[in-house]
Amino acid sequence: MTMTTTPTSTGAAPPARSAIRARLGGSVQQLLAFVSLIVILAFFTIASPYFLTYSNLVGILMAATVTGILALGTTFVIVTGGIDLSIGTGMILCGVMTGVFLTYWGWPLWLGVPAAVLFGGLIGFVNGVNVAILRLPPFIATLGMMLISAGLSLVISGTKPIYFKETPDFQLLMNQSVIPGQRFPLGVVIFIVLAAVAAIVLAKTIIGRYAFSIGSNEAATALSGVNVVKWKIAIYSMAGLFVGVAGVLAASRLSSAQPVGGMGLELEAIAAVVIGGTSLQGGKGSILGTVIGSLIVAVLTNGLRVTAVPQEWQSVVVGCVILVAVYVDILRRKGA
Repeated sequence: MTMTTTPTSTGAAPPARSAIRARLGGSVQQLLAFVSLIVILAFFTIASPYFLTYSNLVGILMAATVTGILALGTTFVIVTGGIDLSIGTGMILCGVMTGVFLTYWGWPLWLGVPAAVLFGGLIGFVNGVNVAILRLPPFIATLGMMLISAGLSLVISGTKPIYFKETPDFQLLMNQSVIPGQRFPLGVVIFIVLAAVAAIVLAKTIIGRYAFSIGSNEAATALSGVNVVKWKIAIYSMAGLFVGVAGVLAASRLSSAQPVGGMGLELEAIAAVVIGGTSLQGGKGSILGTVIGSLIVAVLTNGLRVTAVPQEWQSVVVGCVILVAVYVDILRRKGA
C-alpha cells in the first residue's frame, strides 16, 4: 500500500503565490498613488480658484517633465537596489555642455543636442564603473559624482550662464506648442514618449528583466551566469541618458545653461519613484507608478505655492509624503 502525504505548511508561501502577492501589492500601491493624485487635485481645486486653470495645469506638466524624466532613469537604478544622487547636478552639467556645444563650439542642433545627451550617458557610465567594478557603495559613488558635476559646471562655464543667442530654435525643444492656438509644450510630449519607451524597456526587454533580477537577489543572478557587472554599468549608463535629456530640456526651457543649482532635484526624482511604488530595497517598480509619483510631486509643489504656503512648509509636506510612501512599501513587503 502506497502512502501519500500532503504538503505541510512551512510558513513560506510558494514562489508562484509570492510572485502573485508581490504583483498585487505593487498594483495596489500604484492605485493608492493614483487615488492620492486625484484627492490632491480636488483639494487644491477647492482651496484656490487659480489652481484648476489651463495655464496652471500646463505649468504643472512643465514642472513634472524635467523631474519626471530624471525619475524615469532613476527607476531603473533603484529597481537594481542602487541609488543615484548625481542626477540633479549631472543635469546641470549636461545643460552647460549643451551650451558649450551649441554656443562656444558652434555645433548645429542635430549634433550638439545628441552630444549633450550622450554626455549624460558618460556620467552614468562612470557611476556604473564605480559601483560595479570598483565596488563603491552607490550612495558614495554617486555622491562623489554629484559634487564633481557641480564643480565642473562652474569651471566649464566660468561661473556664468551660457545663453543660446546664436541658436534661437533651441528653446523650441521645450517650449514650442504642439497644439495650434493652445499652449501645450513639446517638452511634455517628449516626456510622455520617453515614459512609454521606458515602460516597454523595463517590462519587456532583457535589461529590464536583469534589473529586477539584480535587485531581487544579486548573488543568485550572478550564480545563474548573468554578467552582473556589465548589466549594472548598462543600467547606470541608460539612466545617464535620461539625465542628458533632462539637462537639454531644462536649458531649452530657460534658453540658457545655468551653471548653479541642481542639488535637491535628485531628491524630488527619488521621491517620485518611491511615491509611485518602486521599492528602495530593489526588485520592484514600474514606470507608470513613477509617472504618477512625478505628477504628485509637481501638483503638491504647485498647489502649495498657489495657496501661498511658505517654502519651508512645502518641504515639510513633501518630506511627510515620502515617509508615508516608504512605510507603505514596508507594509507591502511584509504582506508579500
